[in-house]
Amino acid sequence: MTTDKGIFIRNIYYMLTYAFQEFKQNNYEEIAGEEFDEIHDLFAEILARGISYQLKQGLHKEYISCHESLSTLKGKLNMNGTINNLMQKCQKIDCEYDELSENNKFNQILKTTIQFLLMHPKVKKSKKASLKRLLLFFSNVEVLDIATIKWTTMRFDRSSKTYQMLLYICYFILDEILMTTEKGAYKMQNFSDERMCRLYEKFVLEYYKKHHPDLKAKATQIDWSINRKESTNNILPIMQTDIMLTLKERTLIIDTKYYSKSMQYQFGKKSIHSNNLYQIYSYVMNHDVDHTGKVDGMLLYAKTEEDITPDGQTKFNDGNVIYYRSLDLNQDFKNIKKQLDGFV
Repeated sequence: MTTDKGIFIRNIYYMLTYAFQEFKQNNYEEIAGEEFDEIHDLFAEILARGISYQLKQGLHKEYISCHESLSTLKGKLNMNGTINNLMQKCQKIDCEYDELSENNKFNQILKTTIQFLLMHPKVKKSKKASLKRLLLFFSNVEVLDIATIKWTTMRFDRSSKTYQMLLYICYFILDEILMTTEKGAYKMQNFSDERMCRLYEKFVLEYYKKHHPDLKAKATQIDWSINRKESTNNILPIMQTDIMLTLKERTLIIDTKYYSKSMQYQFGKKSIHSNNLYQIYSYVMNHDVDHTGKVDGMLLYAKTEEDITPDGQTKFNDGNVIYYRSLDLNQDFKNIKKQLDGFV
């Protein structure tokens, strides 16, 4: 099976199924039985199936402001525009009105992503044919300039909730694109560690939520264990954990890491990345306010092809333990599940 950055393409699909519950519904499960040579091919198939399902429900519509000169009044009369029409001997009323339209940001992003995949050399012809058929339903939707999409402003309500997973896939694809020196032309990087790290983090969190509900898995913030009256609090960074597991009086804080190289090389030897260790140590010690030793930490790396990968632990004087583990994503998914179960 073809891999991307040392991960079976099919396993990336399984990671997405945990990150987004929508994959467990409708017709997505059939994708697991297919072979994919490229990650773009996988995304093209997911997008095609997702948009097909969305079309059955109907494309999302929003009210947009329209400005037009008409024979009869529609909406609000624009007096200045109407006077201007009369001066030009045009017997029409200048109107401003709201119209329910498919031409909104959600559908524009979908159409933009479809068009990009249609131009991508690593998407198979059969997948492109499916996408071309879907493109017919977006005839009234504009294409966006990829560089202008503001992903952080996207908000989903009850009417647009079904778009959340689809737009995440679009973000995964389009946010890796760089604008070239030629106007309107784009090129694509390989999928970055940052993008995969976000997916990896969400996958591990949702896996423990589903299969180990007794551990109360959640991503939570940790307060600084400081004297607040004598400290300048507003300049301290937020300590946001990836995953926190709690069982009775014990807590395990997991920080997921997805790097091309999981170890650093200093003074002739390989070691854990300093920043990673300082970060998880800070999480553990600030959460264990009473120094009980019942709060532990884990740096969970996605295993790379390096000869030496993180595997060990450090026990501190208060009894707290920080574990270093590597999750091998380049194997059958049932073995990935065994590893995750074994860590806890």
